[in-house]
Amino acid sequence: MLSTVLLRHLASQVEALYATVDAELRPLDTQVLNFKPGPNSWSVLECLEHLNRYSRFYNQELAQALQTQAPGQHPHEVGFSWLGRKSYDTVKPENGKKQQTIKHMNPAGSQLQASVVEEFLQHQTRLLQLLASAANTDLNRKAVRIEFFRLLKLRVGEALQFVVAHEQRHVQQALRAAQAAQGQRKEAVLIV
Repeated sequence: MLSTVLLRHLASQVEALYATVDAELRPLDTQVLNFKPGPNSWSVLECLEHLNRYSRFYNQELAQALQTQAPGQHPHEVGFSWLGRKSYDTVKPENGKKQQTIKHMNPAGSQLQASVVEEFLQHQTRLLQLLASAANTDLNRKAVRIEFFRLLKLRVGEALQFVVAHEQRHVQQALRAAQAAQGQRKEAVLIV
């Protein structure tokens, strides 16, 4: 895919994530945001906190990679390495297979407040800025460390696609948790 097309596509997806969380999750009360659909499921806030933990790492890594890159040929075809393809395929929303998260990225059992939603929205704003600044760089350059094994690096384009797909996956999970919480609340009202 051409770099210009990819960056436009990713920016559109991030804008959609921002709008969805802002409109559908931000207005919910803390009780709904903390509702867990099952004993091993994450609440809305746990889903978003998981993404915040990743954003704290990857937004910084991407900013550093974009800052130190020499200008690339533009537009250019953006490719995947084996590692990049594997990473992306693991987190893309269409992959229904449950993934085990690493311990320090697992927010289960955390005491979370609605400020988690605000932080998520701030990270999306920053990611949009990073996507805009990526327009003049070579997206095929390996420059972004992988969070759980920092000796390995992804290409800038791969990392951007990984981050956005990972966010889409967990925002969908957060929406399902919110829906379950609201369904539970309606049932409770009917029972009483």
